[in-house]
Amino acid sequence: MTQPLYDRATLVWRKAAYSASNGSCVEVAPIAGGMAVRDSKDPGGPILNYTDMEWFAFLHGVKNGEFDQ
Repeated sequence: MTQPLYDRATLVWRKAAYSASNGSCVEVAPIAGGMAVRDSKDPGGPILNYTDMEWFAFLHGVKNGEFDQ
C-alpha cells in the first residue's frame, strides 16, 4: 500500500453548510494534486484521495444532475 504524500494531522477539513447535524456527512481537504475525503463520524478512519481530474469529474457530475434519482 502506498503511503500518502501528506501528514493527516496538517490537513484542513471542511464540510458543506448543508450537512446534517447528525454527522451523516463527509469532509474534504485539499492535498497536493487533488482532494482528500473522509467520513465526519470517523476522523481517524480511512481517507480517500482523488486527483484534481477525478474531483473535477465528480463535481461536474453532481452539478449536472448525474447522480439525481
